[in-house]
Amino acid sequence: MDSPPSPKPTPAMGVLPAFIFASRWLQVPLYLGLIMAQGVYVWHFLLELWHLIEAAFGSQEALQALVTSIGYKPDAPLTGLNETVIMLVVLALIDVVMISNLLIMVIIGGYETFVSRLNIEGHPDQPEWLSHVDATVLKVKLGLSIIGISSIHLLKTFINAANYDPKVLMWQTMIHIAFLLSALAIAFTDRLLRNNHQRSH
Repeated sequence: MDSPPSPKPTPAMGVLPAFIFASRWLQVPLYLGLIMAQGVYVWHFLLELWHLIEAAFGSQEALQALVTSIGYKPDAPLTGLNETVIMLVVLALIDVVMISNLLIMVIIGGYETFVSRLNIEGHPDQPEWLSHVDATVLKVKLGLSIIGISSIHLLKTFINAANYDPKVLMWQTMIHIAFLLSALAIAFTDRLLRNNHQRSH
Protein backbone atom coordinates (compact mmCIF):
# COMPACT_ATOMS: atom_id res chain seq x y z
CA MET A 1 0.00 0.00 0.00
CA ASP A 2 1.45 3.31 -1.05
CA SER A 3 2.10 5.83 1.70
CA PRO A 4 0.54 9.26 1.29
CA PRO A 5 2.83 11.85 -0.25
CA SER A 6 4.70 13.89 2.32
CA PRO A 7 3.88 17.60 2.38
CA LYS A 8 6.27 19.86 0.56
CA PRO A 9 8.64 21.70 2.86
CA THR A 10 7.94 25.37 3.29
CA PRO A 11 10.61 27.35 1.45
CA ALA A 12 12.75 29.56 3.63
CA MET A 13 12.07 33.27 3.31
CA GLY A 14 14.61 36.02 3.42
CA VAL A 15 14.58 38.55 6.24
CA LEU A 16 13.08 41.37 4.18
CA PRO A 17 10.34 39.24 2.51
CA ALA A 18 9.48 37.73 5.91
CA PHE A 19 9.24 41.21 7.45
CA ILE A 20 7.03 42.47 4.60
CA PHE A 21 4.82 39.38 4.79
CA ALA A 22 4.49 39.75 8.58
CA SER A 23 3.31 43.35 8.13
CA ARG A 24 -0.16 41.96 7.36
CA TRP A 25 -0.61 41.51 11.13
CA LEU A 26 -0.75 45.30 11.44
CA GLN A 27 -4.33 44.99 10.19
CA VAL A 28 -5.39 43.04 13.29
CA PRO A 29 -5.94 46.17 15.46
CA LEU A 30 -8.12 47.56 12.65
CA TYR A 31 -10.36 44.49 12.70
CA LEU A 32 -10.48 44.56 16.50
CA GLY A 33 -11.57 48.20 16.25
CA LEU A 34 -14.36 47.19 13.88
CA ILE A 35 -15.48 44.54 16.39
CA MET A 36 -15.74 47.29 19.04
CA ALA A 37 -17.72 49.40 16.54
CA GLN A 38 -20.00 46.38 16.11
CA GLY A 39 -20.57 46.44 19.87
CA VAL A 40 -21.56 50.12 19.68
CA TYR A 41 -24.09 49.29 16.95
CA VAL A 42 -25.55 46.50 19.09
CA TRP A 43 -25.96 48.94 21.99
CA HIS A 44 -27.57 51.53 19.71
CA PHE A 45 -29.95 48.91 18.29
CA LEU A 46 -31.05 47.73 21.74
CA LEU A 47 -31.50 51.33 22.94
CA GLU A 48 -33.69 52.26 19.96
CA LEU A 49 -35.69 49.04 20.33
CA TRP A 50 -36.23 49.76 24.03
CA HIS A 51 -37.41 53.29 23.25
CA LEU A 52 -39.83 51.87 20.67
CA ILE A 53 -41.27 49.40 23.20
CA GLU A 54 -41.57 52.13 25.85
CA ALA A 55 -43.29 54.48 23.37
CA ALA A 56 -45.71 51.70 22.43
CA PHE A 57 -46.76 51.61 26.10
CA GLY A 58 -47.32 55.36 26.18
CA SER A 59 -43.99 56.82 27.35
CA GLN A 60 -43.81 60.38 26.04
CA GLU A 61 -40.12 60.67 26.90
CA ALA A 62 -39.28 57.60 24.82
CA LEU A 63 -41.48 58.90 22.00
CA GLN A 64 -39.64 62.22 21.91
CA ALA A 65 -36.30 60.39 21.93
CA LEU A 66 -37.41 58.39 18.89
CA VAL A 67 -38.74 61.44 17.05
CA THR A 68 -35.46 63.27 17.66
CA SER A 69 -33.28 60.33 16.59
CA ILE A 70 -35.12 59.79 13.28
CA GLY A 71 -35.34 63.52 12.50
CA TYR A 72 -39.13 63.46 12.18
CA LYS A 73 -40.93 66.81 12.43
CA PRO A 74 -44.70 66.26 12.65
CA ASP A 75 -47.20 68.96 11.71
CA ALA A 76 -48.89 68.64 15.13
CA PRO A 77 -47.53 67.52 18.52
CA LEU A 78 -47.46 63.73 18.83
CA THR A 79 -49.31 62.09 21.69
CA GLY A 80 -48.43 58.54 20.69
CA LEU A 81 -46.81 56.39 18.03
CA ASN A 82 -48.14 56.71 14.50
CA GLU A 83 -47.46 54.58 11.42
CA THR A 84 -44.82 56.95 10.04
CA VAL A 85 -42.79 57.01 13.25
CA ILE A 86 -42.97 53.22 13.60
CA MET A 87 -41.91 52.76 9.97
CA LEU A 88 -38.97 55.16 10.30
CA VAL A 89 -37.79 53.54 13.53
CA VAL A 90 -38.05 50.02 12.05
CA LEU A 91 -36.12 51.16 8.96
CA ALA A 92 -33.48 52.65 11.27
CA LEU A 93 -33.21 49.28 13.05
CA ILE A 94 -32.91 47.46 9.70
CA ASP A 95 -30.24 49.97 8.74
CA VAL A 96 -28.25 49.08 11.86
CA VAL A 97 -28.59 45.36 11.10
CA MET A 98 -27.39 45.81 7.50
CA ILE A 99 -24.41 47.90 8.58
CA SER A 100 -23.65 45.24 11.17
CA ASN A 101 -23.75 42.58 8.43
CA LEU A 102 -21.36 44.75 6.40
CA LEU A 103 -19.00 44.93 9.37
CA ILE A 104 -19.07 41.14 9.76
CA MET A 105 -18.20 40.67 6.09
CA VAL A 106 -15.31 43.13 6.33
CA ILE A 107 -14.00 41.67 9.61
CA ILE A 108 -14.24 37.95 8.77
CA GLY A 109 -13.74 38.16 5.00
CA GLY A 110 -10.95 40.72 5.26
CA TYR A 111 -9.08 38.79 7.95
CA GLU A 112 -9.42 35.52 6.00
CA THR A 113 -8.34 37.15 2.74
CA PHE A 114 -5.55 39.49 3.83
CA VAL A 115 -4.23 38.30 7.22
CA SER A 116 -4.54 34.61 8.06
CA ARG A 117 -6.73 31.54 7.68
CA LEU A 118 -9.47 31.14 10.27
CA ASN A 119 -9.41 27.32 9.87
CA ILE A 120 -13.17 26.93 10.25
CA GLU A 121 -13.67 24.50 7.34
CA GLY A 122 -16.33 22.00 8.31
CA HIS A 123 -17.64 24.12 11.18
CA PRO A 124 -21.47 23.98 11.26
CA ASP A 125 -21.66 27.78 11.58
CA GLN A 126 -19.23 28.57 8.76
CA PRO A 127 -20.78 31.28 6.54
CA GLU A 128 -21.59 29.90 3.08
CA TRP A 129 -19.95 32.85 1.31
CA LEU A 130 -16.67 32.43 3.20
CA SER A 131 -15.87 29.10 1.52
CA HIS A 132 -15.14 30.82 -1.80
CA VAL A 133 -14.25 34.34 -0.73
CA ASP A 134 -11.43 36.27 -2.34
CA ALA A 135 -10.68 39.97 -2.76
CA THR A 136 -12.94 40.31 -5.82
CA VAL A 137 -15.87 38.38 -4.32
CA LEU A 138 -15.52 40.44 -1.17
CA LYS A 139 -15.68 43.68 -3.17
CA VAL A 140 -18.85 42.56 -4.97
CA LYS A 141 -20.56 41.51 -1.74
CA LEU A 142 -19.56 44.76 -0.04
CA GLY A 143 -20.88 46.72 -3.01
CA LEU A 144 -24.23 44.92 -2.83
CA SER A 145 -24.40 45.53 0.92
CA ILE A 146 -23.71 49.24 0.44
CA ILE A 147 -26.51 49.39 -2.15
CA GLY A 148 -28.86 47.77 0.37
CA ILE A 149 -27.89 50.27 3.05
CA SER A 150 -28.26 53.15 0.60
CA SER A 151 -31.72 51.85 -0.37
CA ILE A 152 -32.84 51.88 3.27
CA HIS A 153 -31.52 55.43 3.73
CA LEU A 154 -33.28 56.54 0.55
CA LEU A 155 -36.56 54.96 1.66
CA LYS A 156 -36.29 56.67 5.05
CA THR A 157 -35.70 59.99 3.30
CA PHE A 158 -38.71 59.56 0.98
CA ILE A 159 -41.01 58.61 3.87
CA ASN A 160 -39.85 61.71 5.75
CA ALA A 161 -39.54 63.81 2.56
CA ALA A 162 -41.48 66.78 3.97
CA ASN A 163 -38.56 67.47 6.33
CA TYR A 164 -35.90 67.47 3.61
CA ASP A 165 -34.87 70.00 1.00
CA PRO A 166 -35.58 68.84 -2.59
CA LYS A 167 -31.86 69.14 -3.35
CA VAL A 168 -31.11 66.63 -0.59
CA LEU A 169 -33.60 64.18 -2.14
CA MET A 170 -32.05 64.67 -5.56
CA TRP A 171 -28.47 64.18 -4.35
CA GLN A 172 -29.35 61.10 -2.29
CA THR A 173 -31.03 59.56 -5.33
CA MET A 174 -28.03 60.35 -7.54
CA ILE A 175 -25.60 58.92 -4.98
CA HIS A 176 -27.70 55.74 -4.74
CA ILE A 177 -27.62 55.39 -8.54
CA ALA A 178 -23.84 55.91 -8.47
CA PHE A 179 -23.50 53.09 -5.90
CA LEU A 180 -25.67 50.86 -8.08
CA LEU A 181 -23.63 51.55 -11.23
CA SER A 182 -20.36 51.00 -9.32
CA ALA A 183 -21.52 47.61 -8.04
CA LEU A 184 -22.67 46.60 -11.52
CA ALA A 185 -19.29 47.63 -12.95
CA ILE A 186 -17.43 45.61 -10.30
CA ALA A 187 -19.61 42.55 -10.90
CA PHE A 188 -19.21 42.85 -14.69
CA THR A 189 -15.43 43.19 -14.37
CA ASP A 190 -15.32 40.16 -12.07
CA ARG A 191 -17.31 38.14 -14.61
CA LEU A 192 -14.95 39.12 -17.44
CA LEU A 193 -11.89 38.20 -15.38
CA ARG A 194 -13.35 34.82 -14.41
CA ASN A 195 -14.31 34.04 -18.02
CA ASN A 196 -10.80 34.95 -19.22
CA HIS A 197 -9.29 32.81 -16.45
CA GLN A 198 -11.44 29.81 -17.46
CA ARG A 199 -10.52 30.20 -21.13
CA SER A 200 -6.79 30.32 -20.32
CA HIS A 201 -7.14 26.97 -18.54
